[in-house]
Amino acid sequence: MTPTGPTTLPPAETLRPSTTRRPDLPLLRTEEMMLNMGPQHPATHGVLKMVLDLEGERIVKSTPVLGFLHRGVEKLAEHGTYHQFIPHTDRLDYVCAMYNNFAYVRAVEKLLDLKVPPRAEYLRTIVAETQRIIGHLFWLGTQALDIGAMTVFFYTFRDREILLDWFNELCGARLTTSWYRIGGVERDFTPELIAKLSKFIDEFPPKIDECNLLLEKNRIWIARTKDIAVISAEDALSFGLSGPTLRGSGVDYDLRKYEPYAAYGDVEWSVPLGRNGDTYDRYWVRIEEMRESCKIVRQCLDRLPDGPYLADAPTVVLPSKDKVFTTLESMIIQFKLFTKGFNTPRGEIYCGTEAHKGELGFYIVSDGTGHPYRLKIRSPSFIHLGAFDYMAKGYMIADIVTIFGSYDIVMGECDR
Repeated sequence: MTPTGPTTLPPAETLRPSTTRRPDLPLLRTEEMMLNMGPQHPATHGVLKMVLDLEGERIVKSTPVLGFLHRGVEKLAEHGTYHQFIPHTDRLDYVCAMYNNFAYVRAVEKLLDLKVPPRAEYLRTIVAETQRIIGHLFWLGTQALDIGAMTVFFYTFRDREILLDWFNELCGARLTTSWYRIGGVERDFTPELIAKLSKFIDEFPPKIDECNLLLEKNRIWIARTKDIAVISAEDALSFGLSGPTLRGSGVDYDLRKYEPYAAYGDVEWSVPLGRNGDTYDRYWVRIEEMRESCKIVRQCLDRLPDGPYLADAPTVVLPSKDKVFTTLESMIIQFKLFTKGFNTPRGEIYCGTEAHKGELGFYIVSDGTGHPYRLKIRSPSFIHLGAFDYMAKGYMIADIVTIFGSYDIVMGECDR
């Protein structure tokens, strides 16, 4: 795949720091020490334990130990209806809860072969890209804070708060948000919501520049990210990496672009790609993705079509907000759909969605009843940790936090 992003990175030689921390230096292997890092380490952003084998401060082997946050989410899906499982997906990646909703309802709609109205698709795309901005802002602030850039943390959370307030107005929650529904969305945008989001999108790009200015050529940031955790395009594909972690290695792959869904095929935008596959490139890709998300949201707001925001399929879709409890018939339909579910075709499907961390997929096996017979979640956080030992080997203990952060991992999604 040819690396063709919307912009190009500065020449590598202008960014490369002078450093003696080189992973290709031979290890003496005179005596090794084992160090447990976590699961309460303040920089892991979750309950992750790392068992490090060290030669001095250089990493010989790093073994992630998972499962401290395992809640059996996939098993819970088997004991509830398809509608009842939607709030459980909020708790996977709780930084961008609605992206999990989106991925799940798309999988159920694929199983049902259910067509979603055009307006609902545009609304979904707008919210998905707004969630992407929230996710990348959270990542940028915490990654910068871990490396020592506290000002960036305050800047990113300042802008994130604006969007969290917007989501609170949209669905009544700020963190574990739920608004996507099988067949569409829970409610339509109000004119006030459109005006507030439009204002944010117009004002946000200069704020990206504001954060980027503090980091882009900062010698400490460059020393801590440039040539750290390098992974080639071939190795990234072999480990199953996706999202910004994969595109940072120059692999031109984005489900939104090459397997378009929702309204992504109707708008113009580019796929940012890195060149060297290091931590700096993964940072750059996320910065550029926020700019591209602004373009997508702006175009969707300008082209937002009229029409319903829920599919007209009363046997599988819950009644819309306008019809809930207005008639005895709607009460009965809603009660039956939510408590007993709906019949589904027998079979199995997989549906992948390009979340902000990477490909978030749901695999559903249906036995024709109102609940999944089996459900499996392909979470990018879990997949990416499989490459951790390979990417950390030969670097220093201090680099562990930077490498871990470059994946943008949330352990709720990883452990499920």
